[in-house]
Amino acid sequence: MGSSRDSEATDIFNEPELTRSYTADAECYTAQTLEPTVSKLPSLKNSSEYEVYWKPEDPENPRLWPLWYKGVSVVTMSLGATVVTLFSTSYTSGIPGLEEEFHISKIVGLFGVFTYLLGMGVGTIVSAPLSEVVGRRPVYLVSMTVFLLLILPSALALNIEAILIGRFLGGLFGSAVVGNSPASVNDIVSDKHRALAFGIWSIGPTNGPVYGPIIGGFVFQYLGWRWTNWIVLIIGGAVLVLMCLIKETYPPVILQKRAAKIRKETGDPKWWTRYDGGDDFSKRLKTGLSRPFIMLVTEPICIFWNSYIAIAYGILYLCFVAYPIAFQTERGWSPGIGGLSFIGIGSGVLITIACEPLFRKAINSHRKDPETGEVPPEAIASVVILGAILLAVGQLWFAWTCTPNIHWIVPILAGVPFGFGNACIFIYATSYMARSYGIYTASALAGNMFFRSIMGACLPLAGPSMYSALGLNWAGTLLGLVEAACISIPVVFYFYGHRIRKASPMIQAMERMQAAT
Repeated sequence: MGSSRDSEATDIFNEPELTRSYTADAECYTAQTLEPTVSKLPSLKNSSEYEVYWKPEDPENPRLWPLWYKGVSVVTMSLGATVVTLFSTSYTSGIPGLEEEFHISKIVGLFGVFTYLLGMGVGTIVSAPLSEVVGRRPVYLVSMTVFLLLILPSALALNIEAILIGRFLGGLFGSAVVGNSPASVNDIVSDKHRALAFGIWSIGPTNGPVYGPIIGGFVFQYLGWRWTNWIVLIIGGAVLVLMCLIKETYPPVILQKRAAKIRKETGDPKWWTRYDGGDDFSKRLKTGLSRPFIMLVTEPICIFWNSYIAIAYGILYLCFVAYPIAFQTERGWSPGIGGLSFIGIGSGVLITIACEPLFRKAINSHRKDPETGEVPPEAIASVVILGAILLAVGQLWFAWTCTPNIHWIVPILAGVPFGFGNACIFIYATSYMARSYGIYTASALAGNMFFRSIMGACLPLAGPSMYSALGLNWAGTLLGLVEAACISIPVVFYFYGHRIRKASPMIQAMERMQAAT
């Protein structure tokens, strides 16, 4: 029972997969393929005879699930992310109602966006490493259930304080659905289809904020601000039912549970997996909680991409301040019709998803790395460059066409390249990070979501003052110039990303471990 069987198992699998390791201590994942490095050394602690690992055609292996079930899983996670992100912006449509009922200023009303996104940022840091300890599924189900229950305080609130606190706690728990979903997608799909899967999933989190004011505008106009909460609770309840049908996706937890079951059934404590460690639960959780912050400040890839995605995300949320000014205040549109102004951004996102086959072809046309035989992650940056350019173009286009003297269709059409660029950055920058960090994708993306949530929480608070002082034209121009300057980030990664990856402490550790085995 040696390396020949490992080779056979690897050949049978039609996607990069977890194969057998003879040591639980020497296992690692390469940044290029997300496949484990398989040690040929005998374990000093455990007998290979009792190792629990994936079998060929293993039905519990997420990478070998039927295509239809993978599709259902990705769509369900996308719907969950839609509900959570939709709730972040549907609230903005009802702010005029809050101002009238609770006698508050617009800035105080916008604090509901701030507290919600702040909660999402903090919650991701907790939920992501927790999912790497107890599994994705229990984190999803518990967090989604509590998230829905926490909508009730906002819907029944008698003062603004109850709403702000309820939204912070709601964001805290809802963040698990958005923050961990990319890691689950990464669990079930191969490198070849990852961009497509991320594209399908990202329809939710990228269009959720766009759907918010569209749905919320009409709901507020005809039913009042409280129903902007009830409608999310109803939709979220239906999504929770679908989530109950999705199985665990995190391979280490699946194998550990299988080993525990065998130990219980046989009464033999020798059964083990390569993911078993000597640390207790609290120590493993502590390590998991610290990892996103460590990666956030020490990993060059995380530092650059997190900064860029956070800027794009923050400016996206500024749109929920700028668009009501441009279309409702300046043009006199009703809340419902005003929400329809976001259709341009939503259309741009959908066009990005539809272009995925073209993007995949462009990425795969790049020269393969001779060491790995795979297209290097830097090829993905080529798509981000396109998105970065269109993001700045869309922002500047809107800035100088949003005044009432220009036909309303022109600034709405500016949302198409803006939405296209946002989606490109979100999907393909995330894909780049997933390619780099393997089974620690959840921690890498947790740091990313924390940083971008803080930016998305803070910028809208500055929005009213900025637009009042500079006007829609010059405020939009300033944002467009910032986005234009940020084009240099994907350009640098496209040409020098391989050097940046080699400078990554975590990737260096992976390579040293791989060389040692």
